[in-house]
Amino acid sequence: MEIRTYRNEDLIQMIVLWNEVVAEGNAFPQDEPLTEENAASFFSSQTVAAVAVERDEVQGLYILHPNNVGRCGHIANASYAVSSKLRGLHIGEALVKDSLEKAREHGFRIMQFNAVVASNIHARHLYESLGFHPLGIIKGGFRLENGSYVDIVPYFKEL
Repeated sequence: MEIRTYRNEDLIQMIVLWNEVVAEGNAFPQDEPLTEENAASFFSSQTVAAVAVERDEVQGLYILHPNNVGRCGHIANASYAVSSKLRGLHIGEALVKDSLEKAREHGFRIMQFNAVVASNIHARHLYESLGFHPLGIIKGGFRLENGSYVDIVPYFKEL
């Protein structure tokens, strides 16, 4: 598996993968799917948009960008997506590690995740195993597809 900056020929697969996670409704805050019309703009506007590829198949992706501006512009934020049929194969771990390296290369000093759904135990375990620290619990911070609310846990790691 290779992790690299995305290419235009990856966009269709990236859209499918991103929208799969959006449709699952339990990880990304977005509730609108990407379209072919807005995906190129979305991914190109990130500090880094990278894909995990094997045999021309996009198996996972991440986006990396500032979490804030100005005096907090040294804090990065990232989102990760792995194909549901390939979860559990450590693709997510490879993506997170790559994003941490890229964040350092781009001058970020901290990585912060604002809204990790508390019940997403696999992501939480991964982040904690990589040295991320939870910042507490935000009760009802994430709205599920059915309209109910679940807790989120912000995380951070010094780079």
